[in-house]
Amino acid sequence: RPGPGVALRLVDDEGVDVGDGPGEVAVRAAQVMAGYLDDEAANAATIVDGWMRTGDVGRLDADGYLYLIDRKKDIIISGGENIASREVEDALRAHPGVADVAVIGLPDDRWGEIVCAVVVPADPALTKDELLEFGRQRIGGYKKPRRVELVESLPRTASGKVTKPQLRDRFSCATDG
Repeated sequence: RPGPGVALRLVDDEGVDVGDGPGEVAVRAAQVMAGYLDDEAANAATIVDGWMRTGDVGRLDADGYLYLIDRKKDIIISGGENIASREVEDALRAHPGVADVAVIGLPDDRWGEIVCAVVVPADPALTKDELLEFGRQRIGGYKKPRRVELVESLPRTASGKVTKPQLRDRFSCATDG
């Protein structure tokens, strides 16, 4: 829940309130940054009408608790539906044969983007079809991966964060299979 002196709201891309969400988290408080030094473009995108847009996507429960769903840049838009990559990752990570997973959106002529799961198997016998079926049982049909790639490891930054842009570059040009 927001602390004392912190105002919080969830907004869409145009800055319109979306109630309990999901939406981008916008905050206003004395301790929020005033802006970026010498970067008016970043300031205009981040501080809008006195609200700092965090880039996080969240929802609020009935008691006012904020739940972060994903980063805005990691939201996949497929067929007009917003899909939180983290939700798909969490569902696939529950499979005992999965050591690690990252979910990305890849360009698609029909859907805009498709969900692609890049998986590091814990079990060498794990198959793409097995993961697709596992996903179908745990998440909505429009959220399920349409493509699965099995890899030895995920690219990471020095701090351990998966570098999804590298995965997008690698797999957006690759053919399925």
